Amino acid sequence: MRDKSVLSDNVTAVVGRARGPRSEMGIEGVVVAELFGPDGTLKARVESRNLVTAVGDQMYAARGAGVGSAPDAPTGMKLGTGDEPVAKSGSGAALETYLSDSDHAFDATYPSATGGVVTYRTTWAAGEATSANPITEAVIVNDTLSDTTSSSANTISRVLLDGIGSKGAGDTLQITWTHTLLGA
Repeated sequence: MRDKSVLSDNVTAVVGRARGPRSEMGIEGVVVAELFGPDGTLKARVESRNLVTAVGDQMYAARGAGVGSAPDAPTGMKLGTGDEPVAKSGSGAALETYLSDSDHAFDATYPSATGGVVTYRTTWAAGEATSANPITEAVIVNDTLSDTTSSSANTISRVLLDGIGSKGAGDTLQITWTHTLLGA
């Protein structure tokens, strides 16, 4: 049996770089959306991976390093009914179809950060962000929370939600969003 490390060592010698640990840095995002009926029964639960946008990358990098002019800190979440594919920038990095009255600040003790994990949570109570159409998208934004959509320049992260359904007037929707900053 041939020692495969010899080939790696020969390549390393030719390239002129030593082998060593490799950092697998990145941000992994997970979103859990839960829809509860008027009686508190869980009607739907969706878990999905999200995409941190280019603006979100810039915010985490500049704020973490304490350099440059970082994008403003996140202020809350907004909901939508669009299905534009998620993208790092451009139209896929912004809320496609804003759900009226869905802009909402984070819950009282959020965002929180523990050991490289940032957690955001927003709860839309009965009577807030009701929709006859299924809620299919959510964003974390850093703009003024007024009854308007947000551009990609103000979107930190975006996710498509498949299966949450519509939110009736008596329902409560809670979205918990985590960003895990990965290091090696």
